[in-house]
Amino acid sequence: MNFKVSSSALYSRLIAASKVLSSKNSMPILDCFLLNVQDGTITITASDSEKYFITSVPAIEQNENASFCLPAKTILDSIKELPEQPLSFDFNPENHKVEGTHSSGSFSVAAQDAAPYPMPKTVDEEGTSLHLPASILLNGINRCLFATANDEIRLVMNGIYFDIKPDHIIFAGTDGRKLVRNINRNVQSGLTSGFIIPKKVAAILRAVLNKDEEDIEIKFDADKACIKSADMTMHFRLIEGRYPNYNAVIPQNNPYSATVDRAAMASALKRISVFCNQSSGLVKVELNNNTLRMTGQDNDYSTRAEEFLVCDYTNTPISIGFSCQFLLEITNILEGENVTIEVADPSRPGVLHPTVEDPNDELLMLLMPMRVED
Repeated sequence: MNFKVSSSALYSRLIAASKVLSSKNSMPILDCFLLNVQDGTITITASDSEKYFITSVPAIEQNENASFCLPAKTILDSIKELPEQPLSFDFNPENHKVEGTHSSGSFSVAAQDAAPYPMPKTVDEEGTSLHLPASILLNGINRCLFATANDEIRLVMNGIYFDIKPDHIIFAGTDGRKLVRNINRNVQSGLTSGFIIPKKVAAILRAVLNKDEEDIEIKFDADKACIKSADMTMHFRLIEGRYPNYNAVIPQNNPYSATVDRAAMASALKRISVFCNQSSGLVKVELNNNTLRMTGQDNDYSTRAEEFLVCDYTNTPISIGFSCQFLLEITNILEGENVTIEVADPSRPGVLHPTVEDPNDELLMLLMPMRVED
């Protein structure tokens, strides 16, 4: 059996599929890609036994159908440096040998039988379906992913929560120290439901999807989900459990509020981060008379830095401590020219959000304070 395929098209699909592969697999066959060549289409499957990534690429020519497994690293490395050209594969089902031929040479690799390759458990027929634009899904992931945890006890915090309401959807992520809530009112599904996708799945989707794609379909049941786009399907297990009440920890009607240039604040935080204590990463934020003062220091190494920014603030002077790294991440993710910082008191969380907000796409970031030594 033989077939031809575009080298660049095949490589791009293999790279996308490889993102689910694990360096340590319980089954050796999961170190391979499953290739199913049928009716002019090459379907590629990759898995780590918990996540399955399925994509396809059209064949230029094909004489018959076949299925076999190829070592992922070997096939990726063998075609990585090839320029765009037709790439021919000849598969011998008797000895499971695959020979590849291109314009300047050839290679051969031992394939494995496709029969033992495990297949994904599909979502139940009664599962719930949700359709949303790829741009909305990607925005939710990009904004929430950094706030997810790596917690061996509270597993529900190791993912992004999709809180689906009839007239909007909420993306939420928290690790107990920082929290993101993104409310998008452009998704009106008529559903009331929710699920938690693992952060590894979210990271893969962020890498393989693009905002130009059309609608994404998410079908899910109690413990599984399937996400489909125009050129890929991904099966995975959901994180089971009850997500914490993220709204309950967001302070309301904060009396102290300042507006500052977002880019200037991010730049100042980058400079200060060099001088912060390496273990705590503490930065002291002081608001006073239209001035935002940020200070970072490390007494062990006698280093110190401070930055002054103009802001819109005329209330009582107040100071609060934050993690410089987390505050910088939040400032970089927030969009718009200016950012608003809201504080109730130095012992309660600070709230940050774009000063000019899209009423259909609300974004709020919360950051727990740190103790500031006098």
